[in-house]
Amino acid sequence: MSKFDEKVALYKKFMDDRDIRSNTDLLTAVTKGLGPSIYKNDAETVSGSDSKELETVKKNFLMKKLGLDDSPALDKAIDEVMERIGKSERNKYRAVVYYMLVKKFDKESVYGM
Repeated sequence: MSKFDEKVALYKKFMDDRDIRSNTDLLTAVTKGLGPSIYKNDAETVSGSDSKELETVKKNFLMKKLGLDDSPALDKAIDEVMERIGKSERNKYRAVVYYMLVKKFDKESVYGM
């Protein structure tokens, strides 16, 4: 199993353990889109308590990558995803957060799904 496949399996298990339904093809595509950042401990996760990092998720992912317009709905969606993963969960994997946001906004088409 390649390092990349190991990461996808890790994220899939993380989601399964929290009873978060997932599509492996979409999860793989989202993970691939993150490039080498998935291999760096700090970049691999999202800090749910760091407002600057959450703003980066909103601007760089939701607005730039998914093409969404800035609105309170984006902040609300990020909060809902953080809540669903679990505020106390230390490892909020970026691939999982992004996957859940893609599903929330029905933007699977960005990844050819």
